Amino acid sequence: MDTGTHVVMGIGLAGLATLDPVIIHDPFTAHAAMIGVISGSLVPDIDTVLKLKDNATYIRHHRGNTHSIPATILWPILLTVLISHFSNSVSVFHLWLWTFFAVALHVFVDIFNAYGTQALRPLNNRWIALGIISIFDPFIFGLHILGFIIWAIMGYPGYIFLCVYAVLFFYYLMRIWHHRRAKTIVRSKLPEVEDIFLSPTYRWTHYHLSAKSQKNFFVGEVKGKTIEIIDVFDRKPLPKDPLFEVALHDQNIAAFLHFSPIYRWERESREHFEEIRFIDLRYLSNGHYPFAATVWITDDKKVISSFTGWVFSETKLKKKLTIASEDR
Repeated sequence: MDTGTHVVMGIGLAGLATLDPVIIHDPFTAHAAMIGVISGSLVPDIDTVLKLKDNATYIRHHRGNTHSIPATILWPILLTVLISHFSNSVSVFHLWLWTFFAVALHVFVDIFNAYGTQALRPLNNRWIALGIISIFDPFIFGLHILGFIIWAIMGYPGYIFLCVYAVLFFYYLMRIWHHRRAKTIVRSKLPEVEDIFLSPTYRWTHYHLSAKSQKNFFVGEVKGKTIEIIDVFDRKPLPKDPLFEVALHDQNIAAFLHFSPIYRWERESREHFEEIRFIDLRYLSNGHYPFAATVWITDDKKVISSFTGWVFSETKLKKKLTIASEDR
């Protein structure tokens, strides 16, 4: 989810925590738990700072180790030790319990969007991206805001957010049902496809579609019971070419391929170099595929520039690659 949603969920969990008798009767533990759940709701995304280094590092590691099984266990312990250090009178167990709940909930809700996480690391390094809930979901965010308003007017935050999360439980079940229904529709219309990737939209029955068969890639939209195919590409294997071998070892290309489960490639000869581009097919926007990785390689197998990330025009991409080449 986006940062704003994680913040409101942290505050909502702080309200829910007031149902705990230890917290409601101990103001020190109550304050500590509020700090713990809000911090726990945000701390797995601390790896966002990797973006300050470069896009390749960020893409390769964001929602990786910080969302893994060991991290989910260690974050609550670290936060509990840190918070309880400033007060000897808090209930350490109840502080840890609610902080753990906040961290685990953060990781859990992140697997439902199209970006996903590596939540099963180190048991399994694959990305878990269910594509059921948008990164920003207006219903989830709005329901929390409504809960805060009722809390401010009536009090009783525990019962209010018990109701909020009960509603969200059934909301998730409904979205899971719609998602499975959409996949069934895709398989009935495109029986040859092997893998289907659906990205949710703000409309519960509409999805962005990308899929692959043995021969083709398909890009389109699912709208209720209908499918609109926008692009069809030949599924070409990567050529056994020395320049491609060099490209695959570039950090930007490697980061892209580590993250993207469905992509196509292009190769174009420029005046002084070859341009090889890998294009993620999940993010079609206004006729453009903005998430890609591009590398410039000379005939003597030297990488002169590369970039991976979100670019919405060829002009901006060329500018970023030019800047990157000057930095090498």
